[in-house]
Amino acid sequence: MVNQSSPMGFLLLGFSEHPALERTLFVVVFTSYLLTLVANTLIILLSVLDPRLHSPMYFFLSNLSFLDLCFTTTCVPQMLVNLWGPKKTISFLGCSVQLFIFLSLGTTECILLTVMAFDRYVAVCQPLHYATIIHPRLCWQLASVAWVIGLVESVVQTPSTLRLPFCPHRQVDDFVCEVPALIRLSCGDTSYNEIQMAVASVFILVVPLSLILVSYGAITRAVLRINSAKGRRKAFGTCSSHLAVVTLFYSSVIAVYLQPKTPYAQERGKFFGLFYAVGTPSLNPLIYTLRNKEVTRAFRRLLGKEMGLTQS
Repeated sequence: MVNQSSPMGFLLLGFSEHPALERTLFVVVFTSYLLTLVANTLIILLSVLDPRLHSPMYFFLSNLSFLDLCFTTTCVPQMLVNLWGPKKTISFLGCSVQLFIFLSLGTTECILLTVMAFDRYVAVCQPLHYATIIHPRLCWQLASVAWVIGLVESVVQTPSTLRLPFCPHRQVDDFVCEVPALIRLSCGDTSYNEIQMAVASVFILVVPLSLILVSYGAITRAVLRINSAKGRRKAFGTCSSHLAVVTLFYSSVIAVYLQPKTPYAQERGKFFGLFYAVGTPSLNPLIYTLRNKEVTRAFRRLLGKEMGLTQS
C-alpha cells in the first residue's frame, strides 16, 4: 500500500477537543519550557565552570541537562503553536525529524539514568574504590554508549514507523509525533511495528529499570549496615535526587508506551506524554538543585564572582 499521507503532513490533534484547556496548557508549557532552558543551562555552566563539580556525578548530570534541553526544544515550539491557534499541522519532514530525535533522546535518557544509578552504587557500596572504578575515561565511555544506543534505536525504528500506510484523514491523536500515535494512525497491518515496539520497550525500558532497581537494592542493603543515623542520612541523600528523577521519568514513559488500547487509556496517555515531554525536563534540575547543597554552593560562588567583577 502506498503511503498517500506522507507528502501532505499530519494534523496533531493534541487537546483540540478541549479549547478552553489549550490556553491554560499554553501558559503551563511555555513557563515550563523557560524554566527548562534556564535551569538546565545553569547546571551545565556550573558543572563546567566550578572545579568542585568536576566529578563523575556532575558529568553525567550535565549530560542529562543537555539531553533535556534538546528533548524539549524538539517538541515544545511546535506544541506552543498548536496550543495557541487553530493551526495544528506539521509537515511530514517535521514529523520525521521530531520522531527521530524523540526516539533517540528518550532511549539515551533511559540508558543514562541507568549509568547514573551505577555511579551511585559504586559511590555508596565501594567508596574506597570509587575514584579507581569511575575514572574520567570510563565516564566518557559510558556517556558515549548511552548516546550511541539512542541513535541506533532511532535509526532502526523511525524508518519502519514512517513507512506505515497512514489513513487519509492524517489526524495524529497526540501533540507530538510518537511511535504509538503513528501506529494508531495506520490503516494497514501494524503487527511488525507493534512487535518491534514491544521488543524495544523490553530492552530500553524494562532492562534498564531492572538494573536500576537492583542497584538501589544493593545501595539499601549497604546503607542499612551503616551504624550511625547521620551516615545513613548522608548516604541516602546522595541517591535521593536520582531516585526521584528515575521515578518521574519511568512512571510517565511506562504510562505512554505500555498503556492498554482503550480510549480512556489513550486520553490519559496524552497527559502523561505531556508531563514526560515538558514536566520532567523542567523538574529534573530543580530536584538536583534543591536537594543538593554542592550545586547550591556552586551557584552562590558563581554569583559572588559575578558581583565581584561587576563591583570592580
